[in-house]
Amino acid sequence: MPLIYIVEDDEPIRTELAQVLERNGFDVAACSTFDAVVDDIVAADPDLVLLDLTLPGTDGQLICRDLRERSGVPIIVLTSRVTEIDEVLSMTMGADDFVTKPYSSRVLIAHIQALLRRANVAPERNVVSHNGLELDLARSIARANGAQVELTKNEMRILALLIKHAGTIVSREAIMRDLWDSDAFVDDNTLTVNINRLRNTLEKIGVSGYLSTHRGRGYSV
Repeated sequence: MPLIYIVEDDEPIRTELAQVLERNGFDVAACSTFDAVVDDIVAADPDLVLLDLTLPGTDGQLICRDLRERSGVPIIVLTSRVTEIDEVLSMTMGADDFVTKPYSSRVLIAHIQALLRRANVAPERNVVSHNGLELDLARSIARANGAQVELTKNEMRILALLIKHAGTIVSREAIMRDLWDSDAFVDDNTLTVNINRLRNTLEKIGVSGYLSTHRGRGYSV
């Protein structure tokens, strides 16, 4: 069964969340101290992390950033902080999804299942190439100019979808459906954040201007 790792300092909430996950067929692990959260998560090697933002002695966004530097594990931010800047910053730091409290258990489970499906999709081909960039789908790595960089799950899926449809414009709606299975629960700005994050990641290996924006239509490579 998939292992879900909970980072939540409120014990009643943590216990209730663990019970919901276990009833839906997941294994659960959680930290009770927060001085070495990233080390604890990496050691547990979970399939997905549920991360609160307001934590004692630290901030969940910093944990998200540090964890993303060490692991490609899917991260869902689960928080009562509902401002747009919190969501944008969380996604910029490496989160794959953002769910606000209070939440419906059914909606949360749907988000978890959708993210796990995306993480576990077996690629039809291990490597695809386009216009000087090579994408290793099995390892979530982009290569160009003799350098390589690891992609997050969302970055990899966006880039793979655009390369698959190279030369054509892929609509924002199509990308959101591919990323989140439905655009019903996704703020349009969240996709923009993911696209900008992908651009910044590609610039680390000297690839700039690779993604083209077609205002009101979508994106292409």
